[in-house]
Parts: sequence; structure tokens; C-alpha cells
Amino acid sequence: MDSEFADHLVAQVAAAIAEVGASTASAHLAKLKEQNLVEVLAQGRHRYYSIGDPRVAAALEALMVLASSRPRPFVPTTPQRLRLARTCYDHMAGTLAVALHDKLFEMGWLQRRRGDEGDYDLTADGERGFAALGVDVDGMRKRRRRLACGCLDWSERRPHLGGAAGAALLEAVLRQRWASKDLDSRGLRFTPRGREALARHFGVPADFGV
Repeated sequence: MDSEFADHLVAQVAAAIAEVGASTASAHLAKLKEQNLVEVLAQGRHRYYSIGDPRVAAALEALMVLASSRPRPFVPTTPQRLRLARTCYDHMAGTLAVALHDKLFEMGWLQRRRGDEGDYDLTADGERGFAALGVDVDGMRKRRRRLACGCLDWSERRPHLGGAAGAALLEAVLRQRWASKDLDSRGLRFTPRGREALARHFGVPADFGV
């Protein structure tokens, strides 16, 4: 199968999902690729499209919230397994991540930066707490990105922890095998050891999600 036909097939599939014409889907895919919003990986007869930049992923998460902001009660449609715990690019999202976000403020690990509601600062207690989890705090601070910030969770409509601190927290969770990533989705599965650790460090009930 040549590349032109493969791209045409991708456009047909995208058109069927989005309920638009194949030519419209093809034009949109081309525009997204042209603006570096998506990346395309060609493997044999297949074309795999992925988000081209973490900032695009964050924008999409926020747009999903805005697209559903109607004057009616919010009813989540996210599958329960993904709603509980999943990844959002390189940090945790879902019900558990939102709870952890709130706990970090309750414990005094995070504080909102003055004059900026979106960015957070790590307190002295937070530095000690993250270090106790095995996080290289100095290395985390040197990353060329925001240190800590709220990232709007599309299934909970409340923020979870993003930025370098959010990424470091997920890395620590995976490194210590408190949780593992699903092979076929963004879902996270917490082990009994991980549940006990979250209860010990953050006061999160060990039976969460049961």
C-alpha cells in the first residue's frame, strides 16, 4: 500500500469517527500535521497519528472541559477504571490524582504562587516530603518547565498536579512499583503495596476505587 492510499484510508476512518466527509478529515489531518500539532508514524500499511507536543495535550484536556460546560449537572462518561487513575501526558490524572492534589495543599507541601493562581511553589515541607519519596528535588527544579501547576482534569472538572512536580510524583510511583501502566490505555493500576503507601504518606484510604 503506498503512502497516498494509506493516508486516504486514515482519513476515511477519521471521517467515520468524527461523522464528517473523508475530504474534510483529510484536510484537517494535513493542517494539524503542517502546524506540528500531530506527529505521524508510518509503519508498513498503517499511519499512526499522535499528539505532537505536551502543550497540545494540556490544551486538549482544557478544551474537553469547555466543550462540555453546559448549564446542566455534570455526569462523567469516562470508564470507571480510567476515571479513577490514569496518566495525563507525564503526570497522574483522575479521581485519585485530584485527591492527591488537594492533600498536598492540606499537608502544606504546596502553596499557590502570589499573583498567579495557576502556578504553585514547593514549600520546605514539600521538598522534604518529595525527597522522602525518592525524588531528586534539585534535579526537579532544574527541569526547563513549570515547577508545579494545576492541570484541569477532564473527568473530574477539578485540577490535578502538573508540571515537573507532577511528573516526578508519577515517576516515583512507577519506580517504586506502587502502580503500573495499562498496556492498552492510559490507565494506572495501583498495587496493594501502592495503596498502603498512599495511605501512609498522604492519608488516602487504601480501599479507594473498590
